[in-house]
Amino acid sequence: MKKISILGSTGSIGTQTLDVIAHAPERYEVVGLSAGANVDMLVEQANRFKPQIVSLASKSDAETVKPRLPAGTKVAYGEEGLIEAAAGTDADLVVTAIVGSRGLPATLAAIRAGKAIGLANKETLVTAGHIVMELAKKYNVSILPIDSEHSAIFQCLNGESREAVKQITLTASGGSFRDRTREQLEGVTVAEALNHPNWSMGAKITIDSATMVNKGLEVIEARWLFDVTYEQLDVIIHPESIIHSYVEFADHSVIAQLGLPDMRVPIQYALSYPERSPTPTDRLKLAEIGKLHFREMDYNRFPCLRLAFECGRAGQSAPAVFNAANEVAVARFLKGEIAFLDIENILETVVGKHVAADVTDLQMIAEVDAWARRMAETV
Repeated sequence: MKKISILGSTGSIGTQTLDVIAHAPERYEVVGLSAGANVDMLVEQANRFKPQIVSLASKSDAETVKPRLPAGTKVAYGEEGLIEAAAGTDADLVVTAIVGSRGLPATLAAIRAGKAIGLANKETLVTAGHIVMELAKKYNVSILPIDSEHSAIFQCLNGESREAVKQITLTASGGSFRDRTREQLEGVTVAEALNHPNWSMGAKITIDSATMVNKGLEVIEARWLFDVTYEQLDVIIHPESIIHSYVEFADHSVIAQLGLPDMRVPIQYALSYPERSPTPTDRLKLAEIGKLHFREMDYNRFPCLRLAFECGRAGQSAPAVFNAANEVAVARFLKGEIAFLDIENILETVVGKHVAADVTDLQMIAEVDAWARRMAETV
């Protein structure tokens, strides 16, 4: 039986991970759960799966939930609690599904503890890819991607020589506004931006999909996961989200991974790897779909994706600045402080004012991150 700890268990990926686990209780045991402030859902999850430990963001919430938890379940809180939920149990696999860069210290702690990582937090590699991948190599820890695109690439590369890889193409749905011109984006509402046509995701990642920041973060993540150059990475719009990504090899053969847009498939693959197990999802029936469509990426229409490539190529601290500025800009948009198109203006301004520098530890990354956030709040 494989033991699983989930960081971010009340979010979209976390709840779907628990759904997969619930369909195979003979295969998996939940030993750790962490959440932010969604106390009621965490309590419900803890009583259903009876983990060794749960962690919450605040001390007050942790104190509140104690009487509502199963006997024997430990309660922790804050960054230390998150680290304990990641590294302090006998988990075989830690699913990192916390949105944003907050999960990085816990992920590193889990790697040092020898835990395999089911990576659903792309910011971890965007801000500290060099640190994470070097540490994973040092401790011989597997990094198993859970993002649908990276899981697809991971599957396409199984058994293949990395030297034979010519190009990796990530597919993008195009987000909530894929059929709108830039002029039609003036004045769009938060509700419109959150109405993703294909995927059911959290608010932040849905906005990132609409700006194409999410795909930019995935490009940077792919560079680290698969040890390729940015010249080997491409993005194409595929509205149906049936082909999740594909790889072209030196002989021009192309291997793609297909499936319905359901995150439980890549989650299941990460949980059961290297085996394949049944998932509680529908089968793909291409005859019923009939046609698949593709569009070349327009980097003028989606300037945030262009900027992500530029930051990725610049390396050093630039991706961390891009990520931090975006987190602030998206939060400001969701609160109604700025317009949708202001998100990209903030990113361009903050990145333009930053001089990339080498970042070799978490303290340096934290300082760069804090600078970018301050700047993004004032633009």
